[in-house]
Amino acid sequence: MPGLIGKKIGMTSVFDADGKNVPCTVIEAGPCVVTQVLTEETNGYAAVQLAYDDKKEKHTSAGLIGHFKRANTTPKAKLAEFPNDFGKELNLGDVVTVADILLENTWVDVTGVSKGKGFQGVIKRHGFSGVGGQTHGQHNRLRAPGSMGASSWPSRVLPGKRLPGRMGGENVKILNLKVLKVIPESNLLLVKGSIPGAKGSYLIIEE
Repeated sequence: MPGLIGKKIGMTSVFDADGKNVPCTVIEAGPCVVTQVLTEETNGYAAVQLAYDDKKEKHTSAGLIGHFKRANTTPKAKLAEFPNDFGKELNLGDVVTVADILLENTWVDVTGVSKGKGFQGVIKRHGFSGVGGQTHGQHNRLRAPGSMGASSWPSRVLPGKRLPGRMGGENVKILNLKVLKVIPESNLLLVKGSIPGAKGSYLIIEE
C-alpha cells in the first residue's frame, strides 16, 4: 500500500459534476524523499522510509543528520515507513510526489493526531447528559458524572468506567476518503470531508 506524508492546510469546498457544493480538506502531500530502503534480507521485511518537510540542522540529532546525509538530502521533520509496493524501484534520495501515486476519484485512508482538548468532564468527553433539572437540591449537579457504582462490593471503581480525563491528542485514522482533486504543480490534494488534526499538523496518506 503506497503512501505519502503530508500537512493539513485547511478546509474549503468545491462543486462536483452535479453542481453540489462539497466540503473538502486541502492537504499538502509531499514531495517526500526516500531516506531508507528496507529489504527482506537485511531487515526482515520490505518497506520504504519517506521523509517530509525541511527542518533546521541545529534542531536535528547527530545520528539523524548522518542518516539524511546518506540519502543526500537536508534534515526533515517527519519520517514514516510504507510497504514497498509503489510500482517502481525506489532508491535513496528519490523524490516521491503526489502525482506519482494518487489520482482523482480514488480513495485514501488518512491518519492524523486529533486536536488536544485538555482535561475535560464527562459531558464533553463521553456525551453524558448530566442530572436534569435543578429541583430537590440539585443546583450544582448539572454536569456531574453521577453515581460511581456499588458500595460494599467491590468497594472500588471498576476499570474502564467513563470518567473525566484528558481528551484528544490521539492518533485517528479515517478510512475511505474520496480524492476530489489533485494539483500536482502545487503538491496539493483535495479530499472529501474532514480530517483530524489542527492546521499545519502532519498526516499519513495511504492509498
